[in-house]
Amino acid sequence: MEAHLRDLRYFTVLAEELNFTRAAERLFITQPALSKQIRQLEQQLRVTLIVRDKRGIGLTAAGEALLPQARALLEQWSEAQRIVGAAAAAENSVLTVGMSTSVGRGLLCAARDGFVRNRPGWRTRMRQVNWDDPTAGLGSGEVDVAFVWLPFPAQDSFNARVLVREPRWVAFCHDHWLAGRDKVDFTELLDEPFIAMPESAGSLRDHWLAVAERGGRSVRIGATVWNAEETFAVIEEGSGIVLLSEGNADIYRRPGIGVTPVTGIEPAVMAIAWRKDDQRAAIRDFVEAAASATGP
Repeated sequence: MEAHLRDLRYFTVLAEELNFTRAAERLFITQPALSKQIRQLEQQLRVTLIVRDKRGIGLTAAGEALLPQARALLEQWSEAQRIVGAAAAAENSVLTVGMSTSVGRGLLCAARDGFVRNRPGWRTRMRQVNWDDPTAGLGSGEVDVAFVWLPFPAQDSFNARVLVREPRWVAFCHDHWLAGRDKVDFTELLDEPFIAMPESAGSLRDHWLAVAERGGRSVRIGATVWNAEETFAVIEEGSGIVLLSEGNADIYRRPGIGVTPVTGIEPAVMAIAWRKDDQRAAIRDFVEAAASATGP
């Protein structure tokens, strides 16, 4: 059986990191899954690629020989995908935009309208992506551009233009003790159960749990959710509270759910992101339209 490009990509990232935990985070997979794929690649090639000892991991001679070849194959495939994707997009005049929640603020409509004004005949296709992929589809190549929250894992691998910086709020069940409060300091929430993104969301998960503002205190996890609809349901059943951005407060505010501002906490940052190797003019135009939609 021939080695899959996916396995070569996993091997290349592991060779660069020489650490299973960091490599798995970059790949948005679990460490056991990464170990399994590396073993599978070794079995297919009938060689040992990775050596493990008390000091960590390293490459064998076979691993060193494979690395430049794997990189070349991946670069060729990436270029092929770019060329084919650009041709298909140009032929169909469609730009796929990823997001994990409703963008709110009227931003999506304004960005879309500005884009199609500059590119008559083009249209945008929206793609909702679960929170286990904090790149909102960019990492997998599922989308062309994406509205993302910063920070997210492997952020340096993408271009990102900040669109919005705004205070964080908190959402809670209608009968929670927060009901009726016009604001709350984050220190009052430290013992509350929080609703969390999947662990694969990495630094983004930590941001929405406000790990940096806890002074080393651990987080109580009331539930783990994969998308906004699950979040609404879990809040309404009283399993926990969740931080959100001010611009999304109206999306969360509904019968059964209340929201209020949180003080003593860093703001939320939304950006428009795209792959560094994607230099298409259509990408540039959508980024500019999104930036213009947020004002000067």
